[in-house]
Amino acid sequence: MAPGVFWMRIPLPFALDHINVWGLDEGDGWTIVDTGMKTPQAEAAWNTAFAHRLSGKPIKRVICTHMHRDHAGLAGWLTNRFRCRLWMTRLEYFSYRLSLANAQQEYSIDAIRHFRAAGWDDSAIEHYRRRSASFGAMANPLPDSYRRVSDGEELQIGGILWRAVVGRGHSPEHLCLHAPDLGVLISGDQVLPKISSNVSVLPVEPDADPLADWLDSLASIKGRVGDDVLVLPAHNAPFRGLHARLDELIDGHREALRRVRREIGEPKRAIDLFETLYHRDIGAELLGLATGECLAHLNYLVARGLAIRESDDGEVYWYREAPAS
Repeated sequence: MAPGVFWMRIPLPFALDHINVWGLDEGDGWTIVDTGMKTPQAEAAWNTAFAHRLSGKPIKRVICTHMHRDHAGLAGWLTNRFRCRLWMTRLEYFSYRLSLANAQQEYSIDAIRHFRAAGWDDSAIEHYRRRSASFGAMANPLPDSYRRVSDGEELQIGGILWRAVVGRGHSPEHLCLHAPDLGVLISGDQVLPKISSNVSVLPVEPDADPLADWLDSLASIKGRVGDDVLVLPAHNAPFRGLHARLDELIDGHREALRRVRREIGEPKRAIDLFETLYHRDIGAELLGLATGECLAHLNYLVARGLAIRESDDGEVYWYREAPAS
């Protein structure tokens, strides 16, 4: 993709069937950015890469853009195999470890309360209980130590300067890597060419405002990274036109906020807004993501005094547009 920057694809067991991972050539070894999920197919793909694509040279460090299992699920496996260090932002490292610990519990009472407040019925709650351990099933533990990467930090990798650019909203402290001299941005899930990354309110922080973080981060990236870069995303193909894509993502969410605000002229629960945001039915597999994103838009409006949240006798939240002041 650029001098010393190699593109590999690791399979995923979903409709979005792969993740792009990046090999940065250091001469005597490799820095790997993102890892894929813990599945036999992903491990087989890596074993093929070790033997062929990576020319038998060792991995010297693993960098994970963020804590989601398709990006960091094999980080422990790779760092143990090559006895190398994991590099990650602090919030992503500890959020991953918290998610893995929570997945080892039967279920979370707070999470069930959170989803019932959004309007879930008994069948949806039962489905959640059955799937609550799925994070752990496809994610290895991280190593017990790591090397923290901070926003704005400059990393020398294979003689190339890479600058850390942190975004928020999709995950707590998402790491992008910008190489100004190469004109390359490894964007992870922060900027994707065809889809908008999920921005969700999670049970662990039910009053969070991740959509504000997301919109602020996209605007910040536009100010920090030039439009001439080749963007290397985690999903779909590399692309050019970073600033136009950032504007498109921002405008898409602002239009969604307008639609939600119009819809809550009459009181609505979070689950009543799926058609408004997605224009289609949401099945059980996507229910958690869809609910989280509806709540992100509602919390954004509530935080700015544009919507009011009220609880009924069953502790279900209903949202309505705030009266004009």
